[in-house]
Amino acid sequence: MDLLAYIPSPSSGVIYLGPVPLRGYAFCIIIGVFVAVWLGGRRWVARGGQVGTVADIAVWAVPFGLVGGRLYHVITDYELYFTDGRDWVDAFKIWQGGLGIWGAVALGALGAWIGCRRRGIPLPAYADAIAPGIAFAQAIGRWGNWFNQELYGKATTLPWALKIDGDADAGRVAGTYHPTFLYESLWCVGVALLVIWADRRFTLGHGRAFALYVAAYTVGRFWIEYLRVDDAHHVLGLRLNDWTSIVVFLGAVAYMVISAKKAPGREAVVEPAAVGDATEKSGDTDGPGADKAADTATDTAAADKAAVDEAAADATKPDATDADTTTDKPAADTTGAVAAEAEPSQKP
Repeated sequence: MDLLAYIPSPSSGVIYLGPVPLRGYAFCIIIGVFVAVWLGGRRWVARGGQVGTVADIAVWAVPFGLVGGRLYHVITDYELYFTDGRDWVDAFKIWQGGLGIWGAVALGALGAWIGCRRRGIPLPAYADAIAPGIAFAQAIGRWGNWFNQELYGKATTLPWALKIDGDADAGRVAGTYHPTFLYESLWCVGVALLVIWADRRFTLGHGRAFALYVAAYTVGRFWIEYLRVDDAHHVLGLRLNDWTSIVVFLGAVAYMVISAKKAPGREAVVEPAAVGDATEKSGDTDGPGADKAADTATDTAAADKAAVDEAAADATKPDATDADTTTDKPAADTTGAVAAEAEPSQKP
């Protein structure tokens, strides 16, 4: 039966820009990181932080996150790299796909903690700022699975089914399947919008916006994981990632409840250095012209004081008429006569 519509898969996961290969999976990861840093930076500044802080800490968080994501994938799917007939060197070929979000977030958080500690800012506040950006980054990064024709779901004939090309080496059977990469991408966009709305509506702080992102993501990951047909370890009938989703969801909800009781509201100060700069600028009367203005004011005050002193001196100085009257000769003679009369006589 011919399908009325379906989502085609790319014929190749590599685009060549001249001699330079641009792999779709890596390209999606890179774009996602840029979006996360850009949005996180805007949210951080809006919370009272400095421009560039999110990018500086991302220098620590992103490499740690990539290593953590790859480690989680290799450990949980070790048979793909360390069993007979497999080449362990493939474990380092990250461009072929295979990043576990659980490991990426866990080790990425460690890198972010190091960066935050160096800057003297609280990790929960930083996590709240970047939470929606991480969700958007995941939404973009999932399209890398589309380029690699991997992590699709059960067979389906729905109009939005994903067409997969057969490949014996990759273990793919030609057919149409649930596009789980698309489901998760759309879910992550919804999670990002939910966190942004809830953060504004309820003034989330102290890591609760990040915890909401984690809890909401795991709900979607649970049912999307259930649709996937790629090989995975099962525990009590559920895929390993389903159990991980349950545990992480419970931990995120518990954190939100406990945090809300211990530290309600949002942090008043997220970056002390930003507050210091703001205080210094206000003390300088807003800008480098403040010193010049202060000097001008001082000179003006000095000039006014000199003018006042000069006016006072003029007011106390005797004028020419008074001087002439004071030194008039008859007055001097009168004074002499009085003195003579007061002198005792020398006659016998």
